[in-house]
Amino acid sequence: MAKQRKEREEVGVAPLKQLRDEFGMSQEEFARQIGTSARTVSRWEAGDNVPTFTIAQMKAIDRLMRSKGKTLEDLPDQFSAVATQQ
Repeated sequence: MAKQRKEREEVGVAPLKQLRDEFGMSQEEFARQIGTSARTVSRWEAGDNVPTFTIAQMKAIDRLMRSKGKTLEDLPDQFSAVATQQ
């Protein structure tokens, strides 16, 4: 697992982490805002799991986006760092 994660880290920063950083939130704060666990956010950012969001989570993300003057249209089509590099 460590080797796979190291390879992923070399690909670049995951778009979800970039988004979270724009919000100025820790993984725990972001997770709480969207109704999931910090461990889940960590796995998404590391590329261990592909992010999938419930409607309630998308609404929470939409509220966060609007607070920064952005919309859901500003989100990338893929949140996986590996997927965005292929």
